[in-house]
Amino acid sequence: MSGQKLPPALLELRQKAQDLHMNGDVAAAQPLYETYLASVPHDAMMWTNLGALFRKNGLADMALHAQRKAMAIQPENTIIRNNLSNILADTGHAREALELRQALLAEKPDDPNLKAMIGKAMRALSRNQASADFLSEARTTHPDYTEIGIQLALSQLAAGNYKDGFHNFDLRWQTDELTPRDMKEPKWDTRSLEGKSIMVLPEQGFGDGIAMARFLPVLQAYNPARVMVATERPLQRLFDGLPGADWTGGALDDGDSFDCWTNIMDLPTLHFAQSDEIPAPVTLNVPPEATERATRMLAAYGHTFNVGVVWTGSLTYRGNAVRSFEHTEFHRLIDVPGVQLFSLYKGPKLAEYKADGTSHFILNAGESEQDFADTAAMMQQLDLVITSDTATAHLAGSLGVPVWTVLHWDAFWMWQRERDRTPWYPSMRLYRQDTPRDWTGPFEHIRDDLADLAAKKGGA
Repeated sequence: MSGQKLPPALLELRQKAQDLHMNGDVAAAQPLYETYLASVPHDAMMWTNLGALFRKNGLADMALHAQRKAMAIQPENTIIRNNLSNILADTGHAREALELRQALLAEKPDDPNLKAMIGKAMRALSRNQASADFLSEARTTHPDYTEIGIQLALSQLAAGNYKDGFHNFDLRWQTDELTPRDMKEPKWDTRSLEGKSIMVLPEQGFGDGIAMARFLPVLQAYNPARVMVATERPLQRLFDGLPGADWTGGALDDGDSFDCWTNIMDLPTLHFAQSDEIPAPVTLNVPPEATERATRMLAAYGHTFNVGVVWTGSLTYRGNAVRSFEHTEFHRLIDVPGVQLFSLYKGPKLAEYKADGTSHFILNAGESEQDFADTAAMMQQLDLVITSDTATAHLAGSLGVPVWTVLHWDAFWMWQRERDRTPWYPSMRLYRQDTPRDWTGPFEHIRDDLADLAAKKGGA
């Protein structure tokens, strides 16, 4: 504030805004920031605090404006520069974020978090191997700093080094994103399972479970008496008879038990320690009653090119805002000749889709689904699925259904970089943002390609 002495009322207002913010009451804090900064516009620290508040609330553009304003007032302030680098990274300004963090590291060469975030920024710029090399060196200096290890794992996975990447990804249980297991049975230590039953536990999202189920057969090398797979309700019918599993279910029967357990995302570590080959996607169960439902729903659309669409994943997932888009992006495809769109989405964003009339043109096939088995059956009856980077992409890919996955600029490691195909799912094509946070480019390409496909079916 350049030495400005504030009257007591403004000092009290400043303190109250910060206290509310620190206690998590951001809704009450925000208007106090507004009132205070209208009277004291040159308080750089309050601008950067406001930027942090906006970032927490998902208001990325406002957060960036606030941090740039703070930076203009106090360009040498380390806290402000660090906060600005965070929101730059969030909004796709990876190069600027990297340069700012490298400058900060030159001043604070022993800061492990700066090193972790530099590695992350390098990965966002598709410099996967360079990121992995940088983070490997940083880890020798900071072997116990979890975030360096996690970013190293993600960079190795993005670079296709699955053996080391999955091994290092075990550190995910040391972050605050996952709650460590509280089990009476011991975690499996990879020794022989001769005569023993092992329970494989789900973790993270449904898409991860579908993607990683392909690795279950690796357990057979350890001679288990029984492989049990715990499944959440939306996946139970789909995972019935899962290859490599002797039992799948949501709850044990009376008197049933197991000797040890492991996580489903621990299995790739075992596989890639023995082989560089990516296994084929898992074979999933599609019940006849689900297929009958899908057939009935599509009975009137035998002469159109039928496309299932999904625009968002779980709203509780931290990264959903950048990987997902509004349902209105699909409006570009409504009038493609010969095409009929079907929504495969079920969730809170349906309210917006219905309210603006979209459901009249993109037919609501997802809301009445019981679970992913119904979704799978519908996909098998469609000509194509177009989806954001969520569980439906893994489901369609595992079924071998043609699927176009629309990716943001800093996509999931499995999709690697600058490719339109993935070895994880042969039936999948990838469409990437040309410019961070702008979906125009991929959807223009999708519209052109969809028109060509539909024309071919129409002429067949």
